[in-house]
Amino acid sequence: MFQGSFFLWAGRVFYFWGMISEKDLAELEKIPYEQRIERVEKLLEGKSEPRAFELGLLLALKMGQEIREGKELGSESGDLVASWSGKHPDSVVEEAIAFAKEFLMNPAGIAEKIKAGLQKQEADADMRQHDSQQDGDEAQNG
Repeated sequence: MFQGSFFLWAGRVFYFWGMISEKDLAELEKIPYEQRIERVEKLLEGKSEPRAFELGLLLALKMGQEIREGKELGSESGDLVASWSGKHPDSVVEEAIAFAKEFLMNPAGIAEKIKAGLQKQEADADMRQHDSQQDGDEAQNG
């Protein structure tokens, strides 16, 4: 139960982070687990500098796959992390591992961080819009 709802949740978090609509989220839930992993891998293939969050999501999905298949944790996901060495800065890899751990241990905490980040982005966008409107008003009046 925990594994299934976590990975369904993890899929939601990832696609919510990418600003996909609720309809897209509903469609994602219908996608088999392995295809979710493939989609994340495809997304990362096109990026020269993926974010630690994205790498962490992939790692968490891979670890979840190991758990689902009854494999030893790290038997395949360890190779994934090793492949990141040299490709990505150590700090990004370490942060990705921390994100993966948090996905597995505290998915609600990740959701709160994402929500806070999105709210901050919206507030920043509102502030920029307000500032540009003020600049425009000053130019017209000045």
